[in-house]
Amino acid sequence: MTHPQSQIENLKSSQRVALVIQYLGTHFHGWQRQPKHRSVQEEIEKVLSEIMNRSVTLYGAGRTDSGVHAAAQVAHFEATGTIPPEKWATILNTQLPKDILILASAEVSPTWHARFSASYRRYRYTIYTDRQPNLFVRPFAWHYYYAPLDERAMQAALNPLIGKHDLAAFHRSNSGRAHSWVEVQEAQTYREGPFVYMEVQANGFLYGMVRLLVGLLVQVGRGERSLDNFTNLWVNQLRNEVKYAAPAHGLCLLRVGYPEFPFPPEIWFDKQPKFLFSQ
Repeated sequence: MTHPQSQIENLKSSQRVALVIQYLGTHFHGWQRQPKHRSVQEEIEKVLSEIMNRSVTLYGAGRTDSGVHAAAQVAHFEATGTIPPEKWATILNTQLPKDILILASAEVSPTWHARFSASYRRYRYTIYTDRQPNLFVRPFAWHYYYAPLDERAMQAALNPLIGKHDLAAFHRSNSGRAHSWVEVQEAQTYREGPFVYMEVQANGFLYGMVRLLVGLLVQVGRGERSLDNFTNLWVNQLRNEVKYAAPAHGLCLLRVGYPEFPFPPEIWFDKQPKFLFSQ
């Protein structure tokens, strides 16, 4: 006689399932599971493990820092049982906390990996420059009103970063990464009313890199640091001169790109809404 558990396992073999995930980083100590602190990875793994009645590991495309948001983080796990891959999003959303949302789920090949198959990650940083504070803007933007910001100067400072460089100047000392080489694919700063946005796309990011970069760019934008000084700093890896990181709540993992991705663009492309403003 066949054991009931064996019958269930035989109905559906193991399959790799990819998830597109949104989360509000405000009350998380980052993506990565860690002792004594709340993390996005642990919250989702806990629900997956309860559903499948076994320990489950979730592999993410990148590790966001404490307080950083994600509009379309990507992760995968190994599923067993009879749940169709496309149903995992709905099932998880009924059990996850309200600051995590699974946008979609789909089966991927056994060799597809959320981290190692990715061709790029893209982050957006939002700065709110109006002197009048706004409670509804506060959780998602750095309220910087101390001096006017010249977004054109900030863009000019970003242009030389395009390409593959050793960006040790933006590499925090407590990072576990062995090197500081990053291939920056796109970098832009632009203004929409009182909001200044900075977006950077790269093959990968150093721990704390974007927040350190924004902190330095603001000095360029307010005229405290010249373009030549900014470029000289990172070219010569003067890490000791990079002293200030922009606040975490203004940063969002906007999207992750793959050569092969089972989700249509409307699921994952630019899913962080921008603020409307009056002309």
